[in-house]
Amino acid sequence: MRFPRSSGVLLHPTSLPGPYGIGDIGPEAHRFVDQLVSAKQGLWQVLPLGPTGYGDSPYQCFSAFAGNPLLISPDALVADGLLTAADLADAPSFGDGPVDFGWVIPWKQALLARAADRFVANRAHPLHAEHSTWCDRHASWLDDFALFMALKDAHGGAAWNAWDRALRCRESGALAAARLANESGVQRHRALQFFFSRQWGALRAHANGAGVSLIGDAPIFIAYDSADVWSRPELFHVDSQGQLTVVAGVPPDYFSETGQLWGNPLYRWDVLASEGYAWWIARVRALLETVDRVRLDHFIGFSRNWEIPAGAEDARTGRFQPGPGAELFHALERALGELPIIAEDLGVLTPEVEALRDRFAFPGMRILQFGFGGETNSQFLPHAYVPNTCVYTGTHDNDTTAAWYASATEAERTHLARYLGRDVRESAWDLGQLAQASVADTCVLPAQDLLQRGGEARMNFPGRAVGNWSWRLKHGELEAGAWQRLAAMTDLYGRALPK
Repeated sequence: MRFPRSSGVLLHPTSLPGPYGIGDIGPEAHRFVDQLVSAKQGLWQVLPLGPTGYGDSPYQCFSAFAGNPLLISPDALVADGLLTAADLADAPSFGDGPVDFGWVIPWKQALLARAADRFVANRAHPLHAEHSTWCDRHASWLDDFALFMALKDAHGGAAWNAWDRALRCRESGALAAARLANESGVQRHRALQFFFSRQWGALRAHANGAGVSLIGDAPIFIAYDSADVWSRPELFHVDSQGQLTVVAGVPPDYFSETGQLWGNPLYRWDVLASEGYAWWIARVRALLETVDRVRLDHFIGFSRNWEIPAGAEDARTGRFQPGPGAELFHALERALGELPIIAEDLGVLTPEVEALRDRFAFPGMRILQFGFGGETNSQFLPHAYVPNTCVYTGTHDNDTTAAWYASATEAERTHLARYLGRDVRESAWDLGQLAQASVADTCVLPAQDLLQRGGEARMNFPGRAVGNWSWRLKHGELEAGAWQRLAAMTDLYGRALPK
């Protein structure tokens, strides 16, 4: 699908400033939309919005359908009469530094539970009719998810494969008893999902009303410890006891002699196909009810994926297995119409992957940091782009551009200066200018690069299990000067948000 020439910013909501230790989708998110508009930006790209677990990664969520309660705004709950000013009066002094998940999570979970329990108990609350309708509409995933989360709470957070066999294998009697025994927890999680959906819907309406489209992110694989695998194990490569038989990863390559062992369950594509890919249709439909475009992570995996035996020490013992290919996307198109998908096609591209991407006119991704210091015909250099492309200076998995340049080789620095036709002055803005000036229809710049921030602002270190996803903007850090400069650049290269 071809998108209009446009520009935007990559910033996950957890990175917004605010008084509660973690960015949320309340007032600061609405203010960020207004700042995007002031800078003539038509796009806001976020990371996956699902509920996170150990490691706090938005790419390892408890559900492919649910929202992350940590993003719920306490201020919006006060406006809805579900919290009071007194509830927030004893909030810790989190400051405006990086997210300290170990500190934030217990405090915010307790606060949200208080709001949810009040809501459930107060049948006269004016939002109850809306809540009931919303729960009925989303019952296909919500009922299993709410029970799954209530059972995790009851088991001290243990993964579902550590539960009693009857629950692990979803025996009907055990499930019925569990729903009764954990009714309050089930109702709490249903309420939290309603709160998230309502707040996100208000934010999306604000953005869309101002001309800003939201770009979401969908990992191809989902977490093993998720409501999706627990509730539909037949769709994944797990045995009769729910244990993994094979897992996802990537083979050894130039970057890693042992490959990458991700550990996610792999799909039984034959079973999904026999059901008309209904699960994937439901997943993409839910995404498109949340965002306007979807970045489909690890697009290569839809052509073929690296299957590794469960329990392997690394990825070397894996083998390639075919993915669903065009059949899946034809099914999605029949059900949903033209697909506003961005293909994350980074990695070793085969002719089959390129053909699959181009068959459906999905724009691929180009990362400017990857273009310098090597061959002059690199696909990541702007002169090699085609219009149906999304260009980034860097992504959440790369260092910031300023940090990249600080550690760049002499060959990379020389190549960049020659490409610019002048000395490098501000590496992040210099690469940003190359991205904006390119023929790529879509240009997205990480917020860190607008600030010329260094490695302290990096969002994720792939392969590092903890200590990621914590960077936050400080209050007043991204203000008029940077926005005005971005607006001027966006205007110059014909990407400005239409008036």
